[in-house]
Amino acid sequence: MIRFFGEHPTAANLLMIILACMGLFTISSLIRQTFPEFTPAEVEIQVVYPGATAEKVEESICRRIEDAIDGVNFVEEVRAEAREGLARIVVQMKENENFQMFLDDIQTEVNAINDFPGEVEPPIVRALGQTDPVITLAVSGPMDATDLKAYCEYLKDGLQLEKDISVVKIDGFPDQQIRISLKAQILMQYGLSVHEITDIISRQSLDLPAGTIETNDQDILIRFSDERRNPIAFENLVVVSGITGAEIRLGDIASIKETFELDEEKVVINGVPGALLRIQKNKTDDALKTLDAVKRFIAKESLNKPESITFTLTQDYASVVRDRLMLLSKNGWQGFVLVFLSLWLFFNYRFSIWVVMGLPVSFLGAFFFLPMINYSINMFTMVGMLIALGLLMDDAIVIAENIATHLSKGKSALQAAIQGTAEVQTGVLSSFLTTLCIFGPISFMNGAIGRVLKVLPVMLILILCVSLIEAFFILPHHLAHSLKNHQPDKMNPFRRHFNNWFDRVRNKFGQIIDYAVNWRYLCVGLAIALFILSVGMLKSGILKFQAFPDIEGDVAVARILLPQGTPLAKTEQVVNRIIAALDQINDHFKPAQPDQQDLVKNVMIRYNFNQEASENGPHVATIFVDLLNAEKRNAGLDDFFTGGGRQWVTFRMSYI
Repeated sequence: MIRFFGEHPTAANLLMIILACMGLFTISSLIRQTFPEFTPAEVEIQVVYPGATAEKVEESICRRIEDAIDGVNFVEEVRAEAREGLARIVVQMKENENFQMFLDDIQTEVNAINDFPGEVEPPIVRALGQTDPVITLAVSGPMDATDLKAYCEYLKDGLQLEKDISVVKIDGFPDQQIRISLKAQILMQYGLSVHEITDIISRQSLDLPAGTIETNDQDILIRFSDERRNPIAFENLVVVSGITGAEIRLGDIASIKETFELDEEKVVINGVPGALLRIQKNKTDDALKTLDAVKRFIAKESLNKPESITFTLTQDYASVVRDRLMLLSKNGWQGFVLVFLSLWLFFNYRFSIWVVMGLPVSFLGAFFFLPMINYSINMFTMVGMLIALGLLMDDAIVIAENIATHLSKGKSALQAAIQGTAEVQTGVLSSFLTTLCIFGPISFMNGAIGRVLKVLPVMLILILCVSLIEAFFILPHHLAHSLKNHQPDKMNPFRRHFNNWFDRVRNKFGQIIDYAVNWRYLCVGLAIALFILSVGMLKSGILKFQAFPDIEGDVAVARILLPQGTPLAKTEQVVNRIIAALDQINDHFKPAQPDQQDLVKNVMIRYNFNQEASENGPHVATIFVDLLNAEKRNAGLDDFFTGGGRQWVTFRMSYI
């Protein structure tokens, strides 16, 4: 095969063009996201049981649901949580099964439960982990909560009309309710009671089916559709009507207004009340396209928004993908140039160019196969690409150097290319198999970590496989062609001086090798001693081991959990103490930042939210702090958390 492709330039060129074109046509369809798909397929069941204790919820809800789903196929694990007024059950599916069928089976079994207590609200069954966060749009300004929610709904509708935006969720508002405040004196005047008013409202605000009228032509569904949905409709509800036609309406005896259910459900952005629009993507969406669509929408909407409203982009999870892609591209072209210059010192420029061309061809060929195995461009596949950058260049250089050696022995360019490649193919394949044996087992790891890490060896091995094709079947012909008119004696002064210097270095290095061979037992003993020393440093803790190193992020999080029953005012005091500490930290680090920029860019507070605590109420809150980009700031996260050696705040903080 090596001889065939070496002697037939059309075959070698055609193979290279096919690999490159397949990759180029595939690049635009590759999904770019932060992490690979590692979230286990899970279904969540939530059931609200107003006023019930945790024990009652466990007995009446959780056990019934667990019994119902006991016969569902492919269940890996069931986790149940009972709290006051709420039951939450998470069912995890076994790997590599049909998730939609799994979800439908659970929905069917839960719907079939008919012995829940009468006060229980209908169960909510939904799939978990089917979307990934991209970025959050924070909307803030001195606007009434009702108007702000309406404006956020308008923004949500606009965002969802964008081509690359699939999921938008609004946070920062509790459920809306219509509050009816009865006037006691008027009730006494008309001899009415609160219970009677409640019954009247229930009877006159209905949305219920009422049967079917069957005719010869069609069946007609009958339905009572008179449910009141706004204060005006309730104000016109008739409470009492006299024989003379006089009527007393609900608006005459009560104050009716639309309000929010919970005061503690609110968001504050940089000290101003606001709301959040969380933009998420489906598993098949591209994170960077979604991010670009959000930015386009904001740029367009900023021209029409009220002057008092401020848009702030926060919790940006997608930009890190773009940063890593830029890093990969930077490393790629730098490696391309450095390898070319290194080879050019020993060979002509055409020879050097064809050696380094294996880099883009191997990557493009590997990209073509990614959609077939449902892989995306993410943080871990990019790590595999970075490792492959060095490995695949090693193989090409070994082959190129051996071809040059055969050429120096007086062989023709074609003979040197074919025989030089064939001579080292065993060594190159052995190098590939060694890499396969080292990284391959990672792809068979189980669990969440295995699902994350397996993409790295698969990406690496895929690139190396394509590079072997390029090195054995494409590179020999191109090197033979570039060496056809090679004149080793024709050399410019710089190359001649460099080769003379390199010969001296090589001779000195050879003397060192001779010394090592003569004192081989000493060298082996030193190597064993260094190995034992390295193991001892790990065992003793001098050299720390960390499976996943801390990465400098751009968002710090403070999670607040106070005792249950703590009023909202007390939680706000704690939050204000942290905000004051953040202001001091920012003032402390600001002079050291580029152009004296603020280290703390944005501060967002979400009350009634603590992801770790899994609790709701006025006693919990979370503070999100957007920091200056890690590549620009002159302060690490450890410095930020310790306040530059000062103990500004003692609350638990983490980073994402």
